[in-house]
Amino acid sequence: MKQILDFLPIALFFIAYKTYDIYTATAVIMAATVVQMAILYKLDGKLATMHKVTLALVLGFGAMTLGFHDERFIKIKPTVLYTFMALALGIALWVYKKNFLKTMLGAQMTLPEPVWRNLTVAWVVYSLAMAALNAYVAYFYTTEQWVNFKVWGYAFPLVFIVAQGIYIAKYLQPKDGEVS
Repeated sequence: MKQILDFLPIALFFIAYKTYDIYTATAVIMAATVVQMAILYKLDGKLATMHKVTLALVLGFGAMTLGFHDERFIKIKPTVLYTFMALALGIALWVYKKNFLKTMLGAQMTLPEPVWRNLTVAWVVYSLAMAALNAYVAYFYTTEQWVNFKVWGYAFPLVFIVAQGIYIAKYLQPKDGEVS
């Protein structure tokens, strides 16, 4: 259910864009993201930091898009989000010697320290690559092409996550008390 919930705002954005225009689509994604976060909050009793950041960016860049009637703001939002993720993970790892991925996921799986580090580095590189790719498409292509890229570009994170699963599968260790 949560996977469908994650895709819902972008799907509604796409439909609204194809039916109306970028400004209607921006208002739709803002409303859909608020509803999405309310549902996540109701299900989990809290919002993860990344959900809070996503909500703030969607509402902030969406408001600027609508207020200034300038589509560049909503088009650059994913670049800002990916850059924020890369910076947060990288600064935590290399400056503060903290691994946010392990902090967030360590209760769900046990992995050797070098694997946690490799995963974090992979997320930093992936996030920077996606930030650059979105910026490139937003700047050099039409809004129509950017919207299509946003929808069909969901293949990138799916491939990345599957690759991570394959990478960590051989390192997964049972949690204490679990039988493998």
